[in-house]
Amino acid sequence: MKRTTRAAVALLPLIALAACTGSSTPTSPAAPETSVAPAPPVALPASVTQKQNERVPAGAMWSEHYFPSTDGVELHADVLLPAGLKAGDKVPVILMVGPYFAHAGMAQPEGHKSAGPSGRFVGLIDEGRIFERGYAMVMVDLRGFGGSTGCHDLFGPGEQADVRAAVDWAATQSWSSGSVGMFGSSYDGTTPLIGNNLNHPALKAVVAQAPIWQPYQYFRSGEVPRLAIKSLADVFTDIATIKPMKDDTKKYKANATWEKSNPDCLEQIQQTYRTPDLDSGFWQARDLTAQATGTQTPMLIAMGFLDLNAEPRAVQQFLANHEGSERAWFGPWDHGGGARVTEDGKRATGRTGWVQEEVMPFFDQYLKGTDPTTTSPAFQIQDSNGTWRSQDNWPVADQTVHLPIGGGTYTDKGEAITSGTVFTRHAQPQAKAVRITGTPRITLTAAGKGNVMTKLYDVAPNGEAVMFNLQVSQISSGETMLEFKSNDWTLNPGHVLAVTIGSIDDRIEWYGKPSNQKITIEDAVLALDLDDPADDVVAKGKKAPELSLYRENHTATLDLDEAEATFEIALD
Repeated sequence: MKRTTRAAVALLPLIALAACTGSSTPTSPAAPETSVAPAPPVALPASVTQKQNERVPAGAMWSEHYFPSTDGVELHADVLLPAGLKAGDKVPVILMVGPYFAHAGMAQPEGHKSAGPSGRFVGLIDEGRIFERGYAMVMVDLRGFGGSTGCHDLFGPGEQADVRAAVDWAATQSWSSGSVGMFGSSYDGTTPLIGNNLNHPALKAVVAQAPIWQPYQYFRSGEVPRLAIKSLADVFTDIATIKPMKDDTKKYKANATWEKSNPDCLEQIQQTYRTPDLDSGFWQARDLTAQATGTQTPMLIAMGFLDLNAEPRAVQQFLANHEGSERAWFGPWDHGGGARVTEDGKRATGRTGWVQEEVMPFFDQYLKGTDPTTTSPAFQIQDSNGTWRSQDNWPVADQTVHLPIGGGTYTDKGEAITSGTVFTRHAQPQAKAVRITGTPRITLTAAGKGNVMTKLYDVAPNGEAVMFNLQVSQISSGETMLEFKSNDWTLNPGHVLAVTIGSIDDRIEWYGKPSNQKITIEDAVLALDLDDPADDVVAKGKKAPELSLYRENHTATLDLDEAEATFEIALD
């Protein structure tokens, strides 16, 4: 049975008007056969304003639309156009594609009185004044969420097809200039990475905030399963089954309940996250970092080194594979976008201007073709001292060192640290400050089989030690290489880098089953990219407020004997 959508209803006034005009206009002389009458401008979609629905932002007109993706999936989009836009006018599009745009609420019902567009990115509307500046905002529900049919696909081929379909659709609407930019944070901050990887000609720029650079590492590290395998599947099952609003359209309601009526789909969500092998077809299809090779789409990125949700893993490789223009704010803050505000009202980054000075000039440049107004170096970085600096790319290292730190033994008991479950190796105190940047790596030559957790500590002269990086992996006899999170941490004069190697001591975050074997690390080599802070070009900005909290929550006491230092960190 054919259903009438709001997009189809929007055509009725134009059809009626054309009929009326044709019947009431006096007959004119026949035009020469060579003359072609100009086509009337296509009518704008029938829209709702804030006066009619308080959930519609001021200065915008809201309408709903549906269009196809692959596998028979139908996608739903909420469109916000600038109020006063006329038929024939064309504007560039800021596109969001994700799971959080359901009319009832982002992650759960939020108590709204009526159906309406999500307020997820109200900050972009208020601070960026996007409607005043002549932009459209389009929010597209990924398959399985909101008003879209289909099964949640976790950044896989289905969701990649959804992003392509969304860009295609946004670029070809009558009110679209054909220039599309993607924007988002967290999950919908990852879909811009997918967009970049498409090399789509209509996608002119992407803004990715707190993205997941390589989905496998969100769920496993070195094949050790993480809490996210269970928790995230539960979370997105709940989001996918959020009930529609009572006043949603029949079509929206039918699509919104599609996944709930297909129990095999929900089981699929629970099972696919558990695929253990990084080299499996499942994870290879979702290797966003590898897919970025040779891509050219301009990117603007906000990423926190202290993000415990979407950890900064594989970002360095992604940026190395990407060949287009790049701008970024990186620093010691937790999960969220560049304009996020903490509970006490402070900017999480310690710096203002993300939307006004970065995002909107970035979109103006690449979607409207205006001359760039931002003249600062591309990367604005805040290190562990809370100091901002500017540089042309990231990471910038004066030297890469490979440091033999020595071996030891531990028993893989998989419990809180006790005697015999971990050993420590440490460096000489720093004669001068040195920054560890990029992605540290450690290669372990082992005898035995089990799990390993290795941590990096910044130890002050009084013994207070801040754990600033860690990684876990399964380990067996032979060589195992572990990549830590990307970071930017400065060891101040007199401070010591300490490395602990042992059993996994966090039974909440990690599900690795201990082997109870004694494991001998015959050799351990730590690879570090080092930078001299004395060369920094200082930039504006305050210390991220979450840096102090992180230090408080990740500080232990390590009693180190300088005479037992096994290595030294120094720039040549």
